[in-house]
This record gives sequence, structure tokens and C-alpha cells, in this order.
Amino acid sequence: MINLYFFVLLPILTAVLIYLFSKKYMKNLALLVQLFFLVATVVNFNYVKKHGTIIETIGGWTNYTGISLKMDLLASVMVMLVAFLFLAFLIFDYPKKYVNKLFLLLFLILQALITGIILSNDLFNIYVLVEVSTIVVAILIMFKKDSRSLYDGIVYLLINIVAMTFFLFGVGFLYKTFGVLDLQGIKEGISLLEDTKPLILPYSMMITAAGLKSSLISLFNRLAKAHVTPSAPSIVSALLSGIYVKTGIYLFIRLQDMFSPAINTSNFFMIVGFLTGVIGFILALSQTDINLMLAYSTISQIGLIMIGINYPSEDAYWGSIYHIVNHAFFKSTLFLITGIIIEKYGTRNINKIQGVFKRMPFISIASFLAILGITGAPFFNGSFSKYLIKTALSGNPLEYGIILINLGTVLYFLKFLSIFKNGTGKTPFKIDNYRRSITIVLSFMCFIGGILGQFFVKFLFNHTVIFDFSNYFQNIILFILTLIAGLVIYKYIIPKLKWLSRIKEVELDFNNICLLITLFFIIVTLTVFFN
Repeated sequence: MINLYFFVLLPILTAVLIYLFSKKYMKNLALLVQLFFLVATVVNFNYVKKHGTIIETIGGWTNYTGISLKMDLLASVMVMLVAFLFLAFLIFDYPKKYVNKLFLLLFLILQALITGIILSNDLFNIYVLVEVSTIVVAILIMFKKDSRSLYDGIVYLLINIVAMTFFLFGVGFLYKTFGVLDLQGIKEGISLLEDTKPLILPYSMMITAAGLKSSLISLFNRLAKAHVTPSAPSIVSALLSGIYVKTGIYLFIRLQDMFSPAINTSNFFMIVGFLTGVIGFILALSQTDINLMLAYSTISQIGLIMIGINYPSEDAYWGSIYHIVNHAFFKSTLFLITGIIIEKYGTRNINKIQGVFKRMPFISIASFLAILGITGAPFFNGSFSKYLIKTALSGNPLEYGIILINLGTVLYFLKFLSIFKNGTGKTPFKIDNYRRSITIVLSFMCFIGGILGQFFVKFLFNHTVIFDFSNYFQNIILFILTLIAGLVIYKYIIPKLKWLSRIKEVELDFNNICLLITLFFIIVTLTVFFN
């Protein structure tokens, strides 16, 4: 077993070392440390599987007094996922000139902060880590320093500061009540309370912040655009959509568990998840910017995940957790690929990009695998995780919500596929081996994660899935029918919906977003109060 603080300190120390001393070998050093970091996460994952949860208290304090780090099975998988993808992203852009000492400093520090958020068991520590990570993300968004990225980065930073102020006030209320900041200590204290009304305000404040970090409904308009600001490097967009947004979901899970002895808002957040999924795919379908389409696609998938997480079924819960892992792979693949496409074609307008398959066949194949994964095509990773969620919801009205969200996913990827049609260009684009290899590896994981889905869920989460092939066959038939319906709707109905083109022009300013955050907080508060 490796001490948990190692996973936070190693990237930071490496970043500082590279920034202060290394120049010639800085990328090689970063890659070497990333590889070592990944191996260390695998070692601890195996330890947790065999011996159970690891809890470390910094400074040797006891009884929830000091800052503690906790690695259970979910946290160990999340940290392992972070390590793998950060290594992949670094290899992907290894030859690029913008990957300099400053970029590596920010990149590695962000890795440490994300890892710290996952491992921390102390609320104030989580607040600090989220705030600092927000600043680093904002700097990465503004990295190329053009006017659009500066605007997006500053607005992103300010919105997150507002949301985390809610979180901080919630932490203050809890500390006044229980005298500790440890999640487990607070959970034990909550279970002893006779009057739980004083918990309503802190819960609503903290879950509002988690809602924004998770990009839930009404909180995501500006965040999605900031994640894919035109000048942001493609690995930054992949990082934010593939990994960073998952810290919000993870924080949501931890908060729901902490408040579970007194507060249950599962039904409310299943509805919120459904609305998020539907609005997400409508916004994705309305876009002509290829990266914005993928950004809103992430919103739609977050809605699907939220439904499964909140449904009272282990299959639905672990199916959603597995979908988090799957989403990290297929969405990272797609963002990396669109980064290549935008670089080669010089535009993000999907209507101006054609002939991608002819000019970049390997990249196109990787893209097809990722699309099959996200749309839930049979035997691909998204298919298995969606199968678990949908099967668990059998008989519940939200089962049809899952089908609707997946139909939306099919629709906007039918639009995405238009870029692969034959164009006028005949000369193939040259793609370096670093980028080609990473996109192929990540996309291949979309296939492996499907055919070995039952094994991975058991191996990663110790959850046994009773696989019913006849039920899975029904899902295959359903996917085929969804695909046929999608083709008909896309060809004959979507072109007639003129309001779709107007939706993408809607952009909320800072004041309106703050108003929506407050409205979300009020709705959550009233929901808990009258529950």
C-alpha cells in the first residue's frame, strides 16, 4: 500500500521541479512520473480490493479532529481513471510547443487537486481543493490569451466562486452544529439528531454547489461554452468534459451519502436528471459548433447518470458509476479527435467539415468506435452501462426517459457523422503517431468495456451482474428501433424545427446565471422542507 498523501503531493512536486529546473527533459520527466503514478494507483486499488477502505489522518489525529484522506473502492477506481487519462492526454500532445513548463505546471497541479478532491474526507479541505482547481481550470481555459478565452475563463471562475460560496456557508452551518468537518463524523452526528430541520439549509447550499460542478439543469449554459472555448487546447476540453465534471458527480454522491440518515431527495434528482438529459440533447442537436455539440452531449449523459445514481437499485447505481468510467473514455476520445479535425480543417463549423474519413481513416475509425460507445450500440461500453440502468428501471416511467435520452444521443451523433461524408479534399492529412495511438487505444477501450462489461463491473466494484441475454437481446432490438426512429426524425422532422437554430443563440450572462443558481437553491430547499 502507498500512502494516500503521495497521490496529491507527487504531481505537485513534479510540477514545481519541472518549472524550476527541467527544460530539456521536462516532458520525459512528466511522462515518467505519470507512468509511476498510474502504477501506484493500481497497487492501491488491489490493496483496497483485498483489505478494504484505507483511511489516513494527516498528523496522526484521531476522532475526526484532523484532515483525513479516504480511499474506498469507488475512490480507488476514480483515481486510477484520472491517472490513466492524464497520462494519455500528455502523450497525445507530447510534440506540441504549447506544452511548455507553465502548461505542465498547471496540468500536473490540476491532477493533484482532482485527486485530492476524490480522496479528501474533510469538507473544508474539499472546498479549498475545488476553489484552487477552479482557478487552475480558468487559467487553462485562458491559456492562449485571446479575448474570447479570457472572457470565458473569467466568467467560469466567477460563476464557480458564487456556487462554492454556497458550499462554504453550508460547511459553516454543519461545523457549528457538529464541531467536526469529517464526512463520516458528520454522518454519524446526523444519525443521532432528533430534529433534522437545521440540516435543510446546509444541505441545500452544498448540493447547489455540487449541482453546478455536475453541470445539472439550469446551471450549465456558460460552463459548457467555457469548457470548449475556441482557443483552449483539445486536451483541456477533453480533461474538463472527460474527468473534471465527474468531480461534481463524485461530490454529489459523497454529500448524498453524508446526509442520507436524515434527507432523501432521490426522486427529485431523478426528475432533475431526466430534464438535464433532455435539455442537454436538445442543445447539442441545435449546435453547428462541433465542440459545443460534444459539450452539451456531456450534459445529456450527466442527466442519464443522475437518474441511475438516485434510483434505489444497486444495478442502476453501479451501472451509472460504470457509465462515468465509460463516458470518460468515449468523450475524451471524441474531444481529442475533434481537436485534430479543427486543427486540420481550420473551422469548428460542422457544416464546413467534410471528407474526414477519406483524409483521416484511422482517426475516423476511432471516432466511430467512440460514437458506438456513447450511443449504446450493442457490445460497446455505453450499451452495458445503459443496460444496467434501464433494466433496473423496468416498470418505472423513467425507463422511457432513458430511451428518450438515448434517442436524443442518436440524433445529434447522426448530425456529427455528416463530417465523414466524401468531400472535395483528396490529400490525406498527416497525423503524428502520438495522437493516432492514443485515439486508437481510448476508442478501443469503448469496445473492450462493452464485451467485458460484466467482468469490469465485478472487477472494479465487486458488484455481480446477473446477465440475462434475452433481456440484453431486447435492448439490442430497442437500439435498432431507436436508430431507425432517429434516422427518420433526423431526415424528415429536424429540418422543419426552425426553433432549434434559435436555441443555440441563447446565452445567459453572469447575472442571469447567478439568479438561476439562487433559484435552484430555493427549489432544493423547498423540496427538502416539504419532503
